[in-house]
Amino acid sequence: MTNTNQGCLPDGKIPQLRVMPMPADANVHGDVFGGWIMAQVDIAGSLPAVRRSNGRVATIAVNSFVFKNPVFVGDLLSFYADIVKVGNTSITVNVEVFAERNRLQAETVKVTEATLTYVATDENRKPRPVPPLSSLTSQS
Repeated sequence: MTNTNQGCLPDGKIPQLRVMPMPADANVHGDVFGGWIMAQVDIAGSLPAVRRSNGRVATIAVNSFVFKNPVFVGDLLSFYADIVKVGNTSITVNVEVFAERNRLQAETVKVTEATLTYVATDENRKPRPVPPLSSLTSQS
C-alpha cells in the first residue's frame, strides 16, 4: 500500500512519540486543544534534536504549523520527526502527526505538520556549537 497521507502511517518510519489525548486535553465538544497538540509536537521534534546535538536544546522558532484535520479524544496520535537542517548552533526539524481513529475501520488521517528550530545550549543555557556528525558516530 502506498502512503498518500490518508489511510496509513508512513512506511518504514518509527514515530518519535505516540500518545492518546484524554478528556482533560479537549473542549466540551471533544475537540483537542491546539495548544496541547503544539506541546506534543515540540516534545517530538526535540527528541531527534537532542540526539543530534548530543545534549540540551531549546526551542527558538516555530517556523510553520498547520492543523490539517481536527484531533479528537481517543485518537491515537503518532508523531514523526525528521531533521531537515543543521546549522552551527541550530537544528531544524519537520514533524508530521497522524491520528488513528475508529480503530475498527482503521481510519488514519494526517492531522498536523510543523517545522521547528531548536538551538543547542550549554549548562548555562547559552548557545553552543552542534558537534560534527563524525564525532557522534565515532563514539560507538
